[in-house]
Amino acid sequence: MEELIRKAEEKGIDIEDVLIQLVYKDDPDGEIKFRLEMAKKYMAEAEDYIKKGDPVQASEKAYKVAEELVKALAEKFNLPEYQKARNEGRWYTYLLGSAAGKLSSNLGTWVMNGWDAAYALYVWGFHEAKWSIQDILPMLNTVRKMLEEGEKVLQ
Repeated sequence: MEELIRKAEEKGIDIEDVLIQLVYKDDPDGEIKFRLEMAKKYMAEAEDYIKKGDPVQASEKAYKVAEELVKALAEKFNLPEYQKARNEGRWYTYLLGSAAGKLSSNLGTWVMNGWDAAYALYVWGFHEAKWSIQDILPMLNTVRKMLEEGEKVLQ
């Protein structure tokens, strides 16, 4: 099984997303609810990492919050990016950014603000590991606001 997962990841297949899509194939509302719950879980994990003084892991978890929210909102509003991601079997970052832009136009700037903050955290806080706790806190707060607003729309 580990070999299969490794080969799938090498091909850019997001195993988690594939499983979510399969499990909720006939239950789009269930998938949206699941993604919202995942976003909440990731936010709690990000806050735990802040308390532990780990900006790298906090940044990654904050990114995951925004990622799950954009996916859930894109599905709820049946955006073309959602359809393309389903057809391709994965969400590419450019699809997430495009969906965030469309969602922001319809729902408010909180979507794009949250996505932009999360993406910066992913690059500079997680991949490059250049930011401290103090550096990431304002962006983490922006992602938290995205979660709060997204929850209102998704429930």
